[in-house]
Amino acid sequence: MAETRDLLFELGTEELPPKSLLNLSRALQTGVESGLQKAGLAHGGIVSYATPRRLAFHVKDLVTSQPDQVVEKRGPALNVAYQADGSLSKAAEGFVRSCGATPDKLIVLKTDKGEWLGFKQEVKGARTAELVPDIIRQALAALPIAKRMRWGAGVAEFVRPAHWIILLFGSEVIDASILDLPTGRTTRGHRFHHADTIELANPVDYAEKLRAARVIATYGERQEQIRALAEQAAAGVGGTAHIEADLLEEVAALVEWPVPVLGNFEERYLALPAEVLITTMQENQKYFPVKNAQGGLLPHFITFSNVDSKNLATVRSGNERVVRPRLSDAEFFWNQDRKQTLEDRVPNLANITFQKTLGSLLDKTHRVQRLAALIAERLEVESAWVQRAALLAKADLLSEMVGEFTNLQGTMGRYYALAEGEPEDIAAAIEEQYLPKVSGGALPTTQTGQILALAEKIDTLAGIFSAGLIPSGDKDPYALRRAALGAIRILIECGLDLDLPELLSAALEALHHDFDRAATHDAVLGFILDRLKGYCLDRGISHDEFDAVLSVQPPRLLDFESRLKAVQAFRKLPEAESLAAANKRIRNILKKSEEEIVANVEDQALVEPQEKALLQAARDAKEDVLPQLRERDYTEALKRLAGLRDTVDAFFDRVMVNCEDAELRKNRLGLLAIVEGLFLEIADISRLQ
Repeated sequence: MAETRDLLFELGTEELPPKSLLNLSRALQTGVESGLQKAGLAHGGIVSYATPRRLAFHVKDLVTSQPDQVVEKRGPALNVAYQADGSLSKAAEGFVRSCGATPDKLIVLKTDKGEWLGFKQEVKGARTAELVPDIIRQALAALPIAKRMRWGAGVAEFVRPAHWIILLFGSEVIDASILDLPTGRTTRGHRFHHADTIELANPVDYAEKLRAARVIATYGERQEQIRALAEQAAAGVGGTAHIEADLLEEVAALVEWPVPVLGNFEERYLALPAEVLITTMQENQKYFPVKNAQGGLLPHFITFSNVDSKNLATVRSGNERVVRPRLSDAEFFWNQDRKQTLEDRVPNLANITFQKTLGSLLDKTHRVQRLAALIAERLEVESAWVQRAALLAKADLLSEMVGEFTNLQGTMGRYYALAEGEPEDIAAAIEEQYLPKVSGGALPTTQTGQILALAEKIDTLAGIFSAGLIPSGDKDPYALRRAALGAIRILIECGLDLDLPELLSAALEALHHDFDRAATHDAVLGFILDRLKGYCLDRGISHDEFDAVLSVQPPRLLDFESRLKAVQAFRKLPEAESLAAANKRIRNILKKSEEEIVANVEDQALVEPQEKALLQAARDAKEDVLPQLRERDYTEALKRLAGLRDTVDAFFDRVMVNCEDAELRKNRLGLLAIVEGLFLEIADISRLQ
């Protein structure tokens, strides 16, 4: 069994960017794992550590050296390796020199392609201690750091100045220089609670030694402790902590020894919209709000100090003093904004450019109004509320509150609309126009909101594509991928039975600059269908099932969804494989034929009982599935068509389609076209693998 030891690496730095800490830690572990794998260094588990002042990892049971290897080299072919007198040829002599060997060490390698001169050499594996420093250097160099900095007189670069390096392999230090720092076994504890350095005898002592020095090195453990302490503090005032994942992650990246501090603010601020208070506390101050049992806010917050102060009252007072002016500003914005209605603000949207080719936000507002009215008409919904919501949708962008808290766009529009007496559906739609905000996020719940959100997204997609700003690579400044996926989800999951190409045409017709409408229509539709494919694959639809439906180009995504479900059900039938193969055969025969395919097959022109039986079976099936197709009951329609299998198989067993009789051949091709057409009413099942 190979000898193993534990490996510990720690990089001590100035405070690392809190929003990047977890990504840096994960990327470092991934880079090191990859490097060890490439070097052929077997190991056990890897534990990562990350705090504001350090990135570290502990590799368990790492082998002390690479395994020895036998390297086989192949030289010239045997028939040219020797001269007539039996001596080595020039090519063979060169091969011997390249191997650093003597002729007596050569062997003959026999392969299925001939015999070759060869040489086998045992290569001793390199020591792990020699390989690890470069593996770490490469992992650090590959970290996702947008902008690296230098410090002091050195040339090393990192996201923050580095101050110490630990590199322990078992009880021994691997002597190296990383980021211009010599490696050692000395770490540092909490900046304020443990001023002395800490000597580590071996890697397994790391986490506990730091804990004794007031540092919780494991990121996940620190997160859970923060959560538990926040809940405990909130319970002390009869509430629960409002903890969002992003803020929890950030706070865990700001402290090494979390100490909860419960603070208070004046109850009068509870009159403000809850989202305003939450945004102020979370984004500006990194505080956790406190809620009551009904979900309403309480006049308290929880913050975390990195210092276990002997005078927490002073810490509490300081945080209360800091948040108070922000809440006061929010209160001022709220009061000022309500002095002007949303409708009064609408004309001023003309002063804000949406996109230079597409005009102002007022231009966009009018386009969305018209498109939303069309959608309402197609859904047979009264359009007055929809058009009103579209008119007011962007007005809150001109408010003081949204100017200060941009993430509250739409949300503040809802509050202002309600304060002005607008119907709840209109107010809700103003907020819901931005949904879904993230992949898999909540969708609009009101019909007005669904229509407005869809119109908004379709207009943006059509407009930005028409301006030539098509997303490429990682660049998508107008979030068109999100808009396309959002439109897909609204159409399908909210059950909006709409013709997507028609909506795109309407959106493009509303644009007045010069561009190729037909090409843009195809480009936008293709872009949406690409997102649709990803959406379907994520839900377990296979590539061939999607392609089978896409090939018949249903214009309505709700209908597309129904066909997909039918194809999934069809392929589970015992007849599916045979019919898919038969349809492939039919497709190939019709594609290769240069003759005109007749629409009406003449019964008397057919001679074989199998082809007459297929014609009758196809006609019967068509009669049976027509009502099902009208009701979009594609699952039952395909079940009915599955009944054609035996008749189709019998046809191909006994009938030659491309016979010499031209009239008979024409009618047989027409018969196959009828059969294919029945399936193409739903999907191209010939694409099923």
